[in-house]
Amino acid sequence: MQNRTLEIGVGLFLLAGLLALLLLALRVSGLTASGGDNAYKVYAHFENIAGLTVRAKVTMAGVTIGKVTAIDLDRDRYTGRVTMELDEQVNNLPMDSTASILTAGLLGEKYIGISVGGEEDVLKDGSTIHDTQSSLVLEDLIGKFLLNSVNKDQTSQ
Repeated sequence: MQNRTLEIGVGLFLLAGLLALLLLALRVSGLTASGGDNAYKVYAHFENIAGLTVRAKVTMAGVTIGKVTAIDLDRDRYTGRVTMELDEQVNNLPMDSTASILTAGLLGEKYIGISVGGEEDVLKDGSTIHDTQSSLVLEDLIGKFLLNSVNKDQTSQ
């Protein structure tokens, strides 16, 4: 009987450990069980989205205020179209706010940073942020630097 009690205790301990591991994995990945009931959708068009992914965070002043829910190609403008879900609590963002694709750290994950504008009209469900700054691609910067230094060497000879 004591052996059976010990086995049940170990089984419950393992089950609690697995549940804790599952909860930790959900927290780290940013997935939630709740739906987007308290959110509204906003769109933005970017020339280069390089590295931005669905479920990336949307921040303002370093505080997470939403997430990216979809990324697709706008076939009329030939730009990347990003759909963001913003928390309903942040319902007073001016229409002339700026959306920038930023990088956490030197080679970290990409996210969208919102800078507040000054207009009195506010973003509503389905609005589009027109003032955007695309992602910086490290390879492009290195290529421009190398190409510029090669051009300087050729003109000095």
